[in-house]
Amino acid sequence: MTPAVRAIVYTNVAVFVLTALAPRVVDWVGLVPADVVERLRVWQIATYLFVHGGLFHILFNMLALWMFGVDLERRWGTPAFARYYFVTGIGAGVCVVLVSLLPLAGARASYAIPTIGASGAIYALIMAWAIVFPDREILFMFLFPLRTRVFALLVGAIAFYSALGASGTGVSNIAHLGGLAIGYLYLRGPRGPRDLRLELQYRMTKWRMERLRRRFGVHQGGRVH
Repeated sequence: MTPAVRAIVYTNVAVFVLTALAPRVVDWVGLVPADVVERLRVWQIATYLFVHGGLFHILFNMLALWMFGVDLERRWGTPAFARYYFVTGIGAGVCVVLVSLLPLAGARASYAIPTIGASGAIYALIMAWAIVFPDREILFMFLFPLRTRVFALLVGAIAFYSALGASGTGVSNIAHLGGLAIGYLYLRGPRGPRDLRLELQYRMTKWRMERLRRRFGVHQGGRVH
């Protein structure tokens, strides 16, 4: 595992053990929109990423983090990957809070319900894979090979349909959609992670060209004096 992925996995496992031994900790670190708005427990929009409700919940999320996160961290570097993970995870939490404030019956029902798990950030990693590695294949449900961009569209459609029609399922589809949306906006924005290897090559080539120009007295326009 790469450094950031390893640190995130270890932290999630540690918090999972802590909440298993002291379940009331979840009341403080799980994301409850009512607590954020009324009690100003704003830390919950970040801490909920490390809380999981069961063994299979944390197992699948950490497996997905390893599957999608390692290659992205190797490509972007640890600081850029960690920034993307937490910006999108926190952004997904903000989306959960904002949607719970809408004057809709389904939305208001989530106002006092805790949201836990790293799924918002994991869905953002899926979005990143679809943009950075669009033609790679992944086995959907471990059976059907799909290109990553098709897989991202499929899981996004499932999350959107579930958010419209499902309630009381225990799955925060708004966090999933929020992770996809924030991930897309972040990657397409001016502060999105860059391919650091290509950036370094570009900077080195530019430096060498400037050095040769100075050595031979050549201006950028190509004239010799």
